Amino acid sequence: MNFDEIIDRFGSHSVKWDMMEKIYGVPADDGIAMWVADMDFRPPACVTDAIKGMIDTGVFGYYGDDVAYRDAIRWWMKERHNWAVEREEIFTTHGLVNGTGLCVDAFSAVGDGVVLTTPVYHAFARVIKAAGREVVECELVNKDGRYEMDFDAWDAQMKGHETMFILCSPHNPGGRVWSREELQGVADFCKRHDLILVSDEIHHDLVYPGQTHIPMVNVDPSILDRLVMMTATTKTFNIAGGLTGNVIIPDEALRAKFAGRQAALGLSPNSFGLFMAEAAYSREGAAWVDGLIEYLDGNRKILDSAIADIPGLSSMALEATYLSWVDFSGTGMAREEFTKRVEQGARVCVNHGPTFGKGGDSFLRFNIATPRARVQEAASRLAEAFADLQ
Repeated sequence: MNFDEIIDRFGSHSVKWDMMEKIYGVPADDGIAMWVADMDFRPPACVTDAIKGMIDTGVFGYYGDDVAYRDAIRWWMKERHNWAVEREEIFTTHGLVNGTGLCVDAFSAVGDGVVLTTPVYHAFARVIKAAGREVVECELVNKDGRYEMDFDAWDAQMKGHETMFILCSPHNPGGRVWSREELQGVADFCKRHDLILVSDEIHHDLVYPGQTHIPMVNVDPSILDRLVMMTATTKTFNIAGGLTGNVIIPDEALRAKFAGRQAALGLSPNSFGLFMAEAAYSREGAAWVDGLIEYLDGNRKILDSAIADIPGLSSMALEATYLSWVDFSGTGMAREEFTKRVEQGARVCVNHGPTFGKGGDSFLRFNIATPRARVQEAASRLAEAFADLQ
């Protein structure tokens, strides 16, 4: 678990590093990539050993007999999240963006409204629009630098054509771990408006000390007939290239619909992702995650401290994820100005707030899942880029 190791990812077809100069105009030899949500760390040895085992066999054929893979998922959810999963509830998708697309396809129709609590992970809206559905943005309330839900306002927004609610739990980009009361509020909202609830919990393992993630499936038994759960090893263990996600559906009727759409599209997972996921969901993988959280906790404190020292900047308290959501509204600068200072002045590449929907205009998202020396360097560059405010 040497998270301090600087790994040169240039030339490895890394989106985050190899596309940085083309997209941001930041020189590759001097830029710090803090945008795409993958980590600059190697996964635990158990994962790389699984891939080495495949290479040693030397035959890369079709994957079969997935009982051990399913049981590894079941063990992890019970051990880490107190969630009992049955084998037949598990579907494997080509990552969770694909899982989201399949849910939209299976449980809604063209022209339907799909509710998002914005600002939120940008791929949701992209998939919804591409499928010919309408994105219904229910904006979160930024109360003293912390997102809260406003169900009364959201109730007033509903027009009756909405059929689905996609929840991001924990929240990306705000880093919130939703309370049981908030999750119950979501459940009640979905019952009031007869919505299928898709709960994307891909960041559920990346929760900081003092916080507890509650799986939506454990909140209210009365919503199991409308609930779809989504989880993955990909964010937790930095194996996003394996493109493997878990869509877990407790209700038999919903499972039949989902299975039908998956079969009609001829989708099946790749064996590399399955081997990695099974290996990751283990005691060795759990120990690695515990070490990762401790390391990320140190990184978030460094960036938060640097942001707090710059007048007009504030970062939301990060309760989960490795994605820091920084508000520049206090500077009084236009979005173009503060973004230019970060990207061209500090040479730090970040995600732009407006891509996450309503409420994101004054924000930039920073990925802190990188060796600490890079976080410290980014912090120093930001201080220099905004030195005139201090």
